[in-house]
Amino acid sequence: MEFDPDASIEHGAPLPPYRQLAGILAARIGRGDWQPNRSIPSELRLVQEYGVARATVRRAVAVLVDQGVLFVVPQRGTFVKP
Repeated sequence: MEFDPDASIEHGAPLPPYRQLAGILAARIGRGDWQPNRSIPSELRLVQEYGVARATVRRAVAVLVDQGVLFVVPQRGTFVKP
C-alpha cells in the first residue's frame, strides 16, 4: 500500500493508526526527508506532529525496525538504516 508522505492520521479508517504512521514515515524516508544514518524526530515530536499516543509511535517505529527501514541505538535515538 502506498502512503502519501504528507498525509495525516485518519482515526476512523480501517487501517490502525500505527500502521498508517509507519506507512507515512516510510514514505517520508523514501522521499528523502531523513537521510541514512541520521535520526528521525523524537517520539514526543511525532506524537505532537501526528496527534497520536506515544504507544502508537512506538508501534509504528517497531514495524519499521522489523522491516529493516530503521534501527534504534539505545539512549541515542532511532535512525534511518543505510
